[in-house]
Amino acid sequence: MTPRARRALRLTVYLGEDDTWHHRPLYSEIVRRAHAAGLAGASVFRGVEGFGAGSRIHTSRLLSLSEDLPVAVVVVDTEERVRAFLPQLEDLAPGGLTTLEECEVVLPGAAREDTGGTGPGHAVGPGGGGHEGEESL
Repeated sequence: MTPRARRALRLTVYLGEDDTWHHRPLYSEIVRRAHAAGLAGASVFRGVEGFGAGSRIHTSRLLSLSEDLPVAVVVVDTEERVRAFLPQLEDLAPGGLTTLEECEVVLPGAAREDTGGTGPGHAVGPGGGGHEGEESL
């Protein structure tokens, strides 16, 4: 691990774009709950093609009729905070695939030490998050 990196846990929830929670996109509800829980960050990534447990291929190709494209919601924070968030997902996506991976987060300023803060290697931080008294990324 580099001097300015910290251990973290990456939570990824794989969904279909058309999955909903109370008439709202499910991915949006997961991000909303992650934000409300004070997690360090969450992002939604839309896939161009994929298949899941049903083995039906979903694609964005022009001639395809499928519109339920794959979506991945990625949340990164400390292991304790991510694991504490997991029960909220059980209500939302009981049948979805969820993965956890250990990772390292390079903290803001690490790239400046190596490159003087210029160029494409400049690090961007996780954007805060967390509650007073708790260690966040």
